[in-house]
Amino acid sequence: MEKKNKIALVTGGSRGIGKDTALRLAGKGLDVIITYNAKADDANEVVAQIEKAGQKAAALQLSIGEIKGLDDFTARLQEILQHKFNTDRFDFLVNNAGSGAYGMISAATEEFFDHTLNVHFKGVYFLTQKLIPVLNDGGGIVNVATALTRLTSPNSSVYACMKSAVETFTRYVAKEYGARGIRANTVAPGPVMTDFGDAHIRSNPELQKMLSSVTALGRVGVAEDLGGVISFLCTEDARWVNGQRIEVSGGIQL
Repeated sequence: MEKKNKIALVTGGSRGIGKDTALRLAGKGLDVIITYNAKADDANEVVAQIEKAGQKAAALQLSIGEIKGLDDFTARLQEILQHKFNTDRFDFLVNNAGSGAYGMISAATEEFFDHTLNVHFKGVYFLTQKLIPVLNDGGGIVNVATALTRLTSPNSSVYACMKSAVETFTRYVAKEYGARGIRANTVAPGPVMTDFGDAHIRSNPELQKMLSSVTALGRVGVAEDLGGVISFLCTEDARWVNGQRIEVSGGIQL
């Protein structure tokens, strides 16, 4: 009987940290499903790279902040699992999708707060809830948070609060689903030069200089600094890592 590869689902896998994670997972012998919000061409290019590496891959559209659409997404995921991967379950969920959310406390509106809540916490919570029944026993979940839950920076209060909630949620998932052998961990990136938040860091040399000056390794992160850590948590080598927050920031503000 042909041995089936393990399968990982990476939300927001068409760019940045999610893209690097998807490619690293494929490099470790996993098949990969990625989601994208709007840029189907970018997602299809990632799928092509994974298939070129010899693994199966697929892309599905997902607007993580649209909670009412999660049932439809779950149904589409199960359909593609059956038709392309010849299974009805998968092994690892990487909750990475998100968007930039900046603003001082004094400027925060309820609309901004609710949008950030839906994208960065409520969507993660309920997508996880809906997909855990489709997750294989012995699988795992990796939630991407932020170093801003440990340190503080102006303009980030709403975003950081939602990611703090994700970290707490992660520990509860680890506790409640440990009996099934499902592990749950958080990876907390420091500043990363991607197009996240309209390339907020990548397009600002002065900000990069300041962030580099307070980081022990003396530079700002790039997407390729994160994918290896996230993909490691989706392997047998990480089988005893559970309920943990792993900051990947180069040692910022130690």
